[in-house]
Amino acid sequence: MDFAPLIARKRERFAELEAAITVPNLYDDPKRAQEILREHNRLKGTLAKWDEYEKFSRELAENRELAKGDDELAGMAQAELPELEARVARLGLDIQLALLPPDPNEERDAIMEIRAGTGGDEAGLFAADLYRMYMRYAETAGLKIENLESSVGTMGGFKEVIFKISGEGVFRKLRFESGVHRVQRVPATEAQGRIHTSTATVAVLPEAAEVDLELKPDEIRIEVCRAGGPGGQGVNTTDSAVQVMHIPTGLIVRCQDGRSQQKNKEKALTILRSRLLEKKQREEAEKYAAQRKSQVGTGERSEKIRTYNFPQNRITDHRIELTLYSLDRYLEGEIQGMIDALVLADLEERVAQASTAA
Repeated sequence: MDFAPLIARKRERFAELEAAITVPNLYDDPKRAQEILREHNRLKGTLAKWDEYEKFSRELAENRELAKGDDELAGMAQAELPELEARVARLGLDIQLALLPPDPNEERDAIMEIRAGTGGDEAGLFAADLYRMYMRYAETAGLKIENLESSVGTMGGFKEVIFKISGEGVFRKLRFESGVHRVQRVPATEAQGRIHTSTATVAVLPEAAEVDLELKPDEIRIEVCRAGGPGGQGVNTTDSAVQVMHIPTGLIVRCQDGRSQQKNKEKALTILRSRLLEKKQREEAEKYAAQRKSQVGTGERSEKIRTYNFPQNRITDHRIELTLYSLDRYLEGEIQGMIDALVLADLEERVAQASTAA
């Protein structure tokens, strides 16, 4: 496909946005300003990728020509071909994705919520494994992590853990993690060596900014109380826990992880905004609701999107029928291959839909 005409139009639009962000009264309308800045950043990244794509495409063509010879230089060029081909293919995929009509949430940061499903203590331990897996992925990918709230279960597991991941295109990369994750393994407490099946649910929400929706003071009820559970003497003897209720919807968020009442309030409002934004978008846009993967269901084993099988060292994503035999490395955060496959499947579906619509 010839991307050049589309890129030319993107350059024209980028020039318009460059002029728009220099207008003195840009921030008189905060929501519009945020939209302009998001589009500007997105286009800047797209054009940078295009420049990189052209550069490596030229290198690939040159190496293919050199590889036709029979001297030492030809051997070196031949050895570099696989890496160059993979790089050009990856950049081409990124450009195709960037040129599709954008999902307004793709460049947002993400709020991730992991909860133990069916399986008792083992489900809580699996929830903790998933949490550590995403933490390690975020660290290696250069993403920023902020813990928002957690509820510790028995044996070192989690009943629930909520955290924010920030960085470039975080929601685009992680939104397909939402759903029921199923684990098959022998629990530490199993004396007979039998394999048990447990689940945890993952929800990935686009972070909502204050300009996305207004939380009116008369629509929220904020209560403070003494934090309970683990957290140290200072936490448990101060009224630092905060519970926020959104009266119109009945949604309740409680935060007690930090010592500061103000910090817990800010975290609770961050989570609440993201849940309300997700709810609003789901109700207003059926198309988004159909594509959105953050409807995690009830946590029943039959609803799984992915299976983690320890005896076989296997991960299987049931939506795209992809199986990898590297579960040990996967749980250490090496999940980029799965993310790429899911993004590619989504891209192919969106391209097909765009072609049909055209």
